Amino acid sequence: MDRKTQSNSILFINDNEYEVDEQGFLMNISDWSREVAEGIAAKDGIELESEHWEVIMFLRDCYFEYQIAPAIRVLSRGIGNRLGIGEGNTRYLNQLFAFGPAIQACRYAGLPKPTGCI
Repeated sequence: MDRKTQSNSILFINDNEYEVDEQGFLMNISDWSREVAEGIAAKDGIELESEHWEVIMFLRDCYFEYQIAPAIRVLSRGIGNRLGIGEGNTRYLNQLFAFGPAIQACRYAGLPKPTGCI
């Protein structure tokens, strides 16, 4: 079945068009770039800082290694292992991604919605 449905829409970032689903996830993972991530975040009213990028790049690394976007528990544990215990908790991640760390960070990372997320 074709992923393209009537509920998909077009996201415009710097005069470029990107197809997204009804929740704003890129339909084509190869469309992702830092510029696209910054554009998606800007539409949410967020300017991506180095702390955001650490999480985004961690998610992309995980996805390309395991072919799945990690759920929040795996994300928290992985960030804690990579950055230290202070960053490896949901409180820290919620401060960075107030709309839900796993979902919002995956959207900025150009990845599919994580498994187990509504």
